[in-house]
Amino acid sequence: MKHVTPGPDWPESWRTSYPYDQLELYGDTSCRGYGYAYANRRDVTLAFVRQVAEPGARVLDVAAAQGNFSLLLAEAGYEVTWNDLRADLVDYVLLKHETGVIHFAPGNVFDVGFPDLFDVVLITEVIEHVAHPDQFLARIASLVKPGGHIVMTTPNGGYVQNRLPRFSDCPDPERFESVQFGPDGEDHIFLLHADEVRPLATAAGLKVVALTLFTNPLTNGFMKTERLLGRVPGPLVRLIEGVTQALPGPLSRRVHTAMAVLLQRPESPPG
Repeated sequence: MKHVTPGPDWPESWRTSYPYDQLELYGDTSCRGYGYAYANRRDVTLAFVRQVAEPGARVLDVAAAQGNFSLLLAEAGYEVTWNDLRADLVDYVLLKHETGVIHFAPGNVFDVGFPDLFDVVLITEVIEHVAHPDQFLARIASLVKPGGHIVMTTPNGGYVQNRLPRFSDCPDPERFESVQFGPDGEDHIFLLHADEVRPLATAAGLKVVALTLFTNPLTNGFMKTERLLGRVPGPLVRLIEGVTQALPGPLSRRVHTAMAVLLQRPESPPG
């Protein structure tokens, strides 16, 4: 992946995206918690993809923003389709593209007409921005081949400091339609709890293959630990993360800030 440098003629969306690349790709340590949390999310996402699909498989990356997962998977040999509402980011992603096959399908994923189904669809940090997570997951399921998979990451609603509602507790999600699909990550509507995932999956005709919780408050720089991260060696941070990964289920659901789910569309409809 090519390292890019801002130019005077860059559009605003590129300038907004570049600071995320500084944290995710270029080693900016001004927000160490974000960097650790992103690395955890990247690693679990790519591990799930490798678990279920060989290079050459067709992958759709929904709401892919600056395209870092898309580009990494393309470099690993997957045939990737990038999707995002912001069509003006296509050329920004192309600036970083170095090797591998990547296609572009900008637009609202509910409206884009994809010519073929995919082996894997990524929905990383998306569903918490959607007013109707049930409808969204059903739409994503319709884009996956029978036997194919969905990799979803999202903040863990069971985390002890979460103050947002469960989707299952909201009788009127329509009222959030005007604020959904915001691009800058500051407009979470609901946060899913682990016990909500299976009913949502079942309603969409999917089955849960794996669910993992990860990233503790220290790793994420939460609870005023961001300054501490600057003094704690990286290997120790990762060791502490590994220790919390071994916590029993109820405690893990309270401690971890993030969730990753591997879903599968069955070869034949349930029942």
